[in-house]
Amino acid sequence: MKTKLLSYQSLNTDLAALLLRLIFGGVMAHHGYSKFIAYDTILPMFGDIIGIGSKLSFNLVIFAELFCALFVVIGFLTRLSVIPILITMIVAFFIAHGKDPFQMKEVAFLFMTLSVVIFILGSGRFSIDKLIFGNKENR
Repeated sequence: MKTKLLSYQSLNTDLAALLLRLIFGGVMAHHGYSKFIAYDTILPMFGDIIGIGSKLSFNLVIFAELFCALFVVIGFLTRLSVIPILITMIVAFFIAHGKDPFQMKEVAFLFMTLSVVIFILGSGRFSIDKLIFGNKENR
């Protein structure tokens, strides 16, 4: 007797995409919000690690971690919204924490890899993307 629990097939890909978006985006937005509310405290300590100025770099990090993360949560332009998060996490993992031990950069690694998964998976049926774009790819 074969059950769905033992099957290799997904139980519900759209529900999995929703849960992934909510958890990933929610935790990422929390990181971004903590930087946003402590802007004046963190900015002087934020280095210019990619050569565009520390203020612009910090603003881009907040944009990715807060605003793009909220877009991921609601499933609005999900694949586009996850790209700035991915870039931010690549910079965090390979440059900002490049010489640190893995334990210091594992959160950036998790966010980086989950960004790729969300990019591949898309937003799913329970999203603003579904309301806006519907099934245009099936036409």
